[in-house]
Amino acid sequence: MAGRIEDYALIGDMQTAALVCRDGTVDWLCLPRFDSHAVFAALLGTEEHGFWRLGPAHGDAAPPRSDRRTYRGDSLILESEWDTPDGTVRVTDFMPPRDGAPQLIRIVEGVSGQVPMRSALRMRFSYGRIVPWVHKVENRTVAVAGPDSVWLDTDVETFGEDLTTYADFTVRAGERVAFTLSWQPSHREAPAVGEPEAALEATADFWREWVEHCTYHGPYREAVVRSLITLKALTYAPTGGIVAAPTTSLPEEIGGVRNWDYRFTWLRDAAITLSSLLRTGYREEARAWREWLLRAVAGDPENLQIMYGIAGERELGESELDWLPGYENSGPVRVGNGAAHQLQLDVYGEVTEALHLAHMTGLARNDYASLLQLRLIGYLEKHWTEPDEGIWEVRGPRRHFVHSKVMAWVAVDRTIKLIESGDAEGPL
Repeated sequence: MAGRIEDYALIGDMQTAALVCRDGTVDWLCLPRFDSHAVFAALLGTEEHGFWRLGPAHGDAAPPRSDRRTYRGDSLILESEWDTPDGTVRVTDFMPPRDGAPQLIRIVEGVSGQVPMRSALRMRFSYGRIVPWVHKVENRTVAVAGPDSVWLDTDVETFGEDLTTYADFTVRAGERVAFTLSWQPSHREAPAVGEPEAALEATADFWREWVEHCTYHGPYREAVVRSLITLKALTYAPTGGIVAAPTTSLPEEIGGVRNWDYRFTWLRDAAITLSSLLRTGYREEARAWREWLLRAVAGDPENLQIMYGIAGERELGESELDWLPGYENSGPVRVGNGAAHQLQLDVYGEVTEALHLAHMTGLARNDYASLLQLRLIGYLEKHWTEPDEGIWEVRGPRRHFVHSKVMAWVAVDRTIKLIESGDAEGPL
């Protein structure tokens, strides 16, 4: 059974993300991208749909929750500690910024005493629907199904039972035991064996250097930085797209049916994310998103979508996965999002505000961005009085929403400022 939503912590590599519960279970991970099929989908079903638990051995009892859990400094390196009758153990979970195959690394460290541990890994492909062929290649465990392969590397002995890969071992004070899970297209040669300790150091360096660029030094800085790290984790590094969330189908209310796939780039959400990054010194993310926007919209701004895929894809067809019961039986589970082609007039305001803020904070001028803004206003001038689906993405008759009208005004106001600045020409 999945944990409470608030018990999950996020780790990621700016291309995908995993959710780790307080009992040491990874219940959600899509590979190799945010919007790929899940390898672990127990979050939306049961353990039969894939999970990876790593923590103190617990026999037939429920797996114990960690006694302490925190991120290491200003990073996405998660540290969980258990106090047991035999001693204390720490598990460090992280995903190194990608340089080759995507990796999920888990390092067990003995803090005191000697603690019996168990790793239980149940890999399922296609959102828990496909049981892969699991076998050994030399000292590595590999799971293969169709186009996907996942490789497990560790120095401890593993064994298979009940379609699950286990490892039972004891960690003593000062000892460290590492597990590395890597994804690779199944037709390619095996990924290189990971170097967990070097990857840990490189990941810590990446986040330390990234946070050093933060220009915010006001109240609650620690919380602000943690929020910025989370937003950075939702960016898709290869393209600059930003996902609204790394998950699909977590319900708006338990038992409800408004369970949507949020692993796409909503222009509204991304624009608001960018405003937070820009106001705290992160111009590179804004530049990358602006380039992503120009590619996604291309030469067709009159058919602006409210969302696109993380590489700018337009077709996000929605379907239901009927073999998954949903989080706490809140079905249906959906992938794709049929709201992509809705009319949401407020999006024009959010996009224009983001472009305006980028301009005001010193981002280098882009002539096509200015032209795009003028063409968006040209469309809005003809359509702002129409009803739309609005920020709430209603799946019923279109209505007039005050929020949409206010944001249409924002779009016009920011474009007037652009023209007055001399960086564009238009009918003031």
